[in-house]
Amino acid sequence: MPSHLLTSSSARELWLLPIFAGSMGLVVGSFLNVVVYRVPRGLSVVWPASRCGWCAGRIRALDNIPILSFLWLSGRCRRCDGPISARYPLVESLTGLLFVALALRWHDPAILAAGAVFVALLVSLAAIDLEHFLLPDPLTFGGMAAGLALQPWIPHASLIDSLIGMLCAAGSLFLLAEIWLWLRGEEGLGLGDAKMAAALGAFLGWQGALVAVSIAAVSGAVTGALLLATRRMGGKSRLPFGLFLAIGGVVTYLLWPEWPIRAAFEGL
Repeated sequence: MPSHLLTSSSARELWLLPIFAGSMGLVVGSFLNVVVYRVPRGLSVVWPASRCGWCAGRIRALDNIPILSFLWLSGRCRRCDGPISARYPLVESLTGLLFVALALRWHDPAILAAGAVFVALLVSLAAIDLEHFLLPDPLTFGGMAAGLALQPWIPHASLIDSLIGMLCAAGSLFLLAEIWLWLRGEEGLGLGDAKMAAALGAFLGWQGALVAVSIAAVSGAVTGALLLATRRMGGKSRLPFGLFLAIGGVVTYLLWPEWPIRAAFEGL
């Protein structure tokens, strides 16, 4: 077969994977909205079927299409005209975009699937923490277990690195919490943050986990300073640190293998 046909075929396959991954990301994002709503309330994520939060009416399949249904319904329930939270299309869009980023970064389906689990976990935890200041144990402990179980298909670290990463990441959060308590005389971070950091360690290994926690600490501090400076937050206000841990985790997972600074860590 002529080489130019092979090249054309390879190019099509190269773009088909991100398109497929993005479509799957939208579907997964729709499910994550169920997780975000139900898990903090102690409800099952599989039963009953999706219902309106205002009138409890069952949502039809055609009204549950990611993003499109929200636009078609103008963000309101078909039955009671109650408003649908903008979180629904935002979570779906974000998950879809992150799945595309994973597909552009890795072409191996197994590696892509492992990354998709990690991204889905971080999106759900970030959204829950943003709404409830809560990081549920089923997700944080589930993330630790998933990170260890998926190690053969995670390109960042070995199983030993991941076990060490869980301890290092959780320990660093405990240390930050103690420093904050000593400086301010109040709790700044909770056990949920440390558990989420341990889940990051399970996926990223100790090197990547420390990078992710560092990104979270810096981005959280900068955001807090800006909110205080603009008087959008008081001195006693809280920030959902799980959101910043999720940002640090995603950035590190996508970019860490290529960062020049990794050579310095590997020498340790």
